[in-house]
Amino acid sequence: MVSQLSASAVTTGGNGSATTDRLRRLPSHLAAKIRGQQHALPRICSVLTRGELGFAHPRRPRGSFLLVGPTGVGKTETTNVFTDYLFDGAAPVRFDMSEYQLQGSVDKLLGESRDDRGLLGRALRTATRGTLLFDEVEKAHPLVLDLFLQILEDARVTLATGETLDLRPFYIVCTSNIGSEETMRMESAPFASVERTVLMRVRERLRPELVGRVNEIVVFGRLDYATQRAICAGMIESEIARLSAMGHTVEVSADAIEFLVRQGYHRSLGARPMRGAVERFMQDALADALLRGEKSSGQLVVTGDGSRLGLIAPTA
Repeated sequence: MVSQLSASAVTTGGNGSATTDRLRRLPSHLAAKIRGQQHALPRICSVLTRGELGFAHPRRPRGSFLLVGPTGVGKTETTNVFTDYLFDGAAPVRFDMSEYQLQGSVDKLLGESRDDRGLLGRALRTATRGTLLFDEVEKAHPLVLDLFLQILEDARVTLATGETLDLRPFYIVCTSNIGSEETMRMESAPFASVERTVLMRVRERLRPELVGRVNEIVVFGRLDYATQRAICAGMIESEIARLSAMGHTVEVSADAIEFLVRQGYHRSLGARPMRGAVERFMQDALADALLRGEKSSGQLVVTGDGSRLGLIAPTA
């Protein structure tokens, strides 16, 4: 039996004006959301554009990526952003491949019996299109990696129930930290040299049959201080907007911005700690004000001891 994830779901609107207009805006949308990876975005947009216009091979997924680089540099965030943009606010269906390191992991993914659809089948019970995200793919058991040969070549996988899932309407994204040590160590080298080194490591670690089936292998670089500072500013704006929607109107002083950058910056973990720092310190300041019976609106500033943020209420 073939799942209802059929070829009819592959096209999102053909060459209609709505699709082409959205695709014209895709590069600027990604550039506004993803910092420090300008070299990567055109290649990602190319695959997405071809996929959305129906140019993908008729027996393969709409598009496939292997995004490689250190942690916290935007691999997963890029996937989240383009999925949200192309599929009307949807999130990727995500699988953490570090949870599939044992020989029995194939059964976990595809099912153990005739009445078990497995985690993949259950996740796609209602989904007809979108993105499948496989994080840290290099950690998966070799038998699990074998499944990707079939998925990337034929866009089909058979569950233990006997049902065959048609994955042509989906983008397949694999992320990997292969070569991360080289990326961090070669911070003064030209990016082209870093990219060549990382790609060499990828071909050493992953089977050539797998690497050869991916549409685009994109190496993400480390994020320098200036880039992380820009990311922090964007996170602050997003948090201000989110708090405003909850009824808390705040501004962030210049000193508070610098404080948040210092608290969130991490050379090797990239921007991942930044979001936690922004949310924690901004929310703590509002929580302290509310617990004191004060208004939750005003300006966030660095406190006298320099260890946290405080909220100064607006003057009458």
